[in-house]
Amino acid sequence: MIVETRHAHASHLNATSQAPRTLRGLMGSALAALATVAALATGSIAHAQTSLKITSIPEEAATEQIRKIKPLADYLTAELGMPVEFTPVNDYPAAVESLVNKKVDVVWFGGFTYVQAKLRSGNKVIPIIQREEDTQFQSVFIAKTNSGIKDLKDLKGKNVSFGSQSSTSGHLMPRSFLMDAGLNPEKDFKRVAYSKAHDATIASVVSGQVDAAALDITVWKKFVTEGKVDTNDTNVFHTTPGYFNYNWSVHQDMSPALREKIAQAFLKMDPKNPAHAELLKLNRATRYIRTDAKNYAGIEAAGRSAGLID
Repeated sequence: MIVETRHAHASHLNATSQAPRTLRGLMGSALAALATVAALATGSIAHAQTSLKITSIPEEAATEQIRKIKPLADYLTAELGMPVEFTPVNDYPAAVESLVNKKVDVVWFGGFTYVQAKLRSGNKVIPIIQREEDTQFQSVFIAKTNSGIKDLKDLKGKNVSFGSQSSTSGHLMPRSFLMDAGLNPEKDFKRVAYSKAHDATIASVVSGQVDAAALDITVWKKFVTEGKVDTNDTNVFHTTPGYFNYNWSVHQDMSPALREKIAQAFLKMDPKNPAHAELLKLNRATRYIRTDAKNYAGIEAAGRSAGLID
């Protein structure tokens, strides 16, 4: 009887001593589960990215965008070891929102659309790569050669077109330089139009829809080189000073490792390599270089001065 009592007492002691450990284990598991849920909710648990979505501001017709960027997407697919898909968007604001809302991973922005995306995201959009040409970019003003328009002051009382309202080279910077020259488009021009794309801007002058227009210098040079415009009929009458422009941007939530891998893929493009040279030519680049946010402070200042940024 005494032995049985001792065994019973020992069993009771073991049960009571194990109970706290079991309870602590359950509480630990519960807390770990809650931590996992919280981490998932905040996105703090990193998952290896298995594909990449890219897009671009529609500076030219969608067919031209696809012709230029599809080969680049194929190149990035090989370099990154994951599928890279290019999807065109309808307008400049859509390109901004697509990266701000992380519907895509990488976007080809103009300087102004990058600034808009940076502000919309609370400084969470980061420029990583630009063409060498984008460190001293320029816009051109074009008109019919028999129009009598020889200088910016000759635009008074004329019908003038810009590109998209969110375009850096087709609107913001030309407007900024016009204001520096003492011209207010809304007051001094007979009519202000927006073509939405650089190729459409050229067409609006060639067809006589407007008297003059402003656009991206590289698009103009491409049209001239490819014989798509007759410079005896329509030509440049003013070229702006240089400014920083286009870049490839990502969201800061992208892993630093992937961000760097993307940058390296652009940086390794060698114009001496025939395959790389074709990609560079398609995207009107001699080579790619690194960039960062401070390069676009002047664009942001111009946007505020022109009243295009609150």
